[in-house]
Amino acid sequence: MALISEGMIMAITSVTTKDKAVLVTGCSSGIGYATALTLAQRGFTVFATVRKEADAQRLHALNAPTLIPVCSLDLTKADDIDNAIAFIRQELAQRPGMGLYAIVNNAGGGGVAPIELMDLDNFRIEIEARILGPLVLLQALLPLIRAAHGRILWIATPSIIPIPYVANIHSCDFAVNCLARTLQIELKQWRIPSVLIRSGDVKTAAPAKSARELEAALQKWPRERSELYADALRKERAELSEFDTKRTEPEVIAGVICTALCAAKPRRRYQVGYMSRIAAALEYLPQTLVDRIMESRA
Repeated sequence: MALISEGMIMAITSVTTKDKAVLVTGCSSGIGYATALTLAQRGFTVFATVRKEADAQRLHALNAPTLIPVCSLDLTKADDIDNAIAFIRQELAQRPGMGLYAIVNNAGGGGVAPIELMDLDNFRIEIEARILGPLVLLQALLPLIRAAHGRILWIATPSIIPIPYVANIHSCDFAVNCLARTLQIELKQWRIPSVLIRSGDVKTAAPAKSARELEAALQKWPRERSELYADALRKERAELSEFDTKRTEPEVIAGVICTALCAAKPRRRYQVGYMSRIAAALEYLPQTLVDRIMESRA
């Protein structure tokens, strides 16, 4: 896997990485994996969380001394979260002078389905992984971030607009947007930035997985209901296939995350990835106009 070059990272850096630890969630693949490797290469000590032991072993096999797998961390399981918090505190205690500089909230999944046919058990898992679990981590670890004069990063979709058939993803991103912006206000007195990384379509396993899950769901849903959405979902499936050829490499997102961590005064939002800026521009239009644009896609 090609990483952001040292020269590119150095050009954007104004904060030293020495004695700074970063917790990155969801590091088994995609953005999380690329971010963990990029930050470790730059000199951060990276706590890279994964759910499966095989993924932890894959990270161990890289023999990167500043890359520390945290396994297992399933953000829907309270015991996993408690164990991960204890592990991080223990590791930091063994490294005098090192602080927890940042949390990068990246874990999450999602899929394609009309709200009428959405699997509510999976939606509940998504809410816990994207919202509740990160809040548990944040509440426990924020004192360490405050002591390290650190920051909080949130990976989210590129714009807060209603996109049909992916409400389980975007409704969580609406909440993440609210949390990130509210934290920016509440933590202002300690100068702790709360930064949104607005990421467009990224080349990961998730799109192909979503297409497979949609195909399986079409076979499982009651036919009398699924047929109501058949034409729209065929269009959605075709768009997923087309987007696969245009998606941004996760290393590019990792480079922007590194920029946000290393900047002396990071921006509140970073736009990166295919279609990200176009989608973000829709936020500046009247809501009724945006809704009509989205309706034309359904």
